[in-house]
Amino acid sequence: MDLKTQIVRFVATGGLSAVVDYGLYVLLLALGLPRVAAKSLSFVAGTTTAYLINRRWTFKAEPSRARFIAVVALYAVTFAVQVGLNELMVHVFDEHWWRTPLAFVIAQGTATVINFIVQRAVIFKIK
Repeated sequence: MDLKTQIVRFVATGGLSAVVDYGLYVLLLALGLPRVAAKSLSFVAGTTTAYLINRRWTFKAEPSRARFIAVVALYAVTFAVQVGLNELMVHVFDEHWWRTPLAFVIAQGTATVINFIVQRAVIFKIK
């Protein structure tokens, strides 16, 4: 599959996964969970959604134990990047209505770029 098709599918999958992630994040915040706990749980839900769809649709890859281990390692890194960057941005921005969504978008965008590059170049080349 060519790069353009993979990018379009990755972005579409990412959009759906971001809705899962952000929706759960806002819900958990509304339920009173601490910000880091809410973001951690929503990240797991969003990335699980993304991996399952990307494996089958974006990269058309068969299940593989080696690939799964590589994805877990990648998601551990992007988890730290996303949750840490989200928390940093919340503290950088003044308290306005847009602080939470903007911090989310910056953290999500950074993690998405890292995920695409590593998944395309490494993970979905693993047999």
